Amino acid sequence: MAEESDLEKTEPASQRRIDQAREEGDVPRSRELATCMILMTAGVGIWFLGDGLARALSRTLATGLTLEREHAFDPNLLLMRLGSQVWDLLIAFLPLAGLLVLVALASPLLIGGWLFSTKALMPNFGRMNPLSGLGNMVSKRAAVELFKAIAKTIVVGIVAWIVVSQKIDAVLALSVEPLKTGSAHLSDLLLTSFIAIAAALAFIALIDAPYQMWQYANKLKMTREEVRQESKESDGNPEIKAKIRQTQREMARRRMMSEVPTADVVVTNPTHYAVALKYSDGKMRAPTVVAKGADAVAAKIRELAAEHHVPMLESPPLARALYTHADIGDEIPETLYTAVAEVLAYVFQLKAYRAHGGVHPDAPGALDVPPQMDPLNPAAQAAKAAKREGGLQ
Repeated sequence: MAEESDLEKTEPASQRRIDQAREEGDVPRSRELATCMILMTAGVGIWFLGDGLARALSRTLATGLTLEREHAFDPNLLLMRLGSQVWDLLIAFLPLAGLLVLVALASPLLIGGWLFSTKALMPNFGRMNPLSGLGNMVSKRAAVELFKAIAKTIVVGIVAWIVVSQKIDAVLALSVEPLKTGSAHLSDLLLTSFIAIAAALAFIALIDAPYQMWQYANKLKMTREEVRQESKESDGNPEIKAKIRQTQREMARRRMMSEVPTADVVVTNPTHYAVALKYSDGKMRAPTVVAKGADAVAAKIRELAAEHHVPMLESPPLARALYTHADIGDEIPETLYTAVAEVLAYVFQLKAYRAHGGVHPDAPGALDVPPQMDPLNPAAQAAKAAKREGGLQ
């Protein structure tokens, strides 16, 4: 039963699955929605631009039925005249054509969005298989398309019958109206009927668009096994991930070690911890931790500091506090400003002594490190234990 459940497509498509489908040119589309929008736009456009189009057609027809003598004997003049008439018609119909093109390009944004995929243009010889074509003819999708075609015919037929039955008296009255009045009246009747019938397709489109979205989502559903496999492919092998993390740690450690020669002082524990500090007056708001480490890493920091003549100061409480409460690249905590200021004052005096001689400065004694900042201080341990107990409660 568990194996059957894993093989059933019950899980929604992942974003990766959707992206792959789009790369192959597979997106939801509703032809009914696009057709409805174009027909409605054409009807509304003719409604507002119809007078101008009718006048342009009338002028072109009148001009075409008039032939001057020189045009009859000069093919070049006749072609120029024909080209001018075609150009006038194109200019007259350009606003309507531009509006239809704009709607045709914008309609995909309502469902599926724009998509250009080169994979969809590649030849697929599997589609030439007659058995596949026969299967598509009797598939569920074909049945749905047949149902939609029948529904469109019924809906459009009913709407057309209602519209024509209401206009039957006006249609019969056209025979007794003057030609100009009757033509204008006929145009209004045809345009009104066209818009009404096109609007009827909106009913089909409002049903088809959600159905296409549902069908697309249902088609891309995944089995639980596919979800697990995709997760493995996306997350990668645990051993490879561990190797990558190890490499990243090594790179970060190398970057950290490259900062040790630029430090102003290294505060040590003396053997368990080492923290390198740097301070530039006017450029930094407070001293910054450029490197820190414990045990072997601390020994390496001390080795680099000695190699590059970086001053080292032994202060176990301060070293532990800096190691615990400040990450690499962070400024030191405000509660340690006083202690670090004493250390930097000693370092600057030591640098002056090395450069100019004089009296060797004395290393600072017990530094003012707040008890709660030293992780080995009993007060800090008691506060940590109380906080842990409060969180458990």
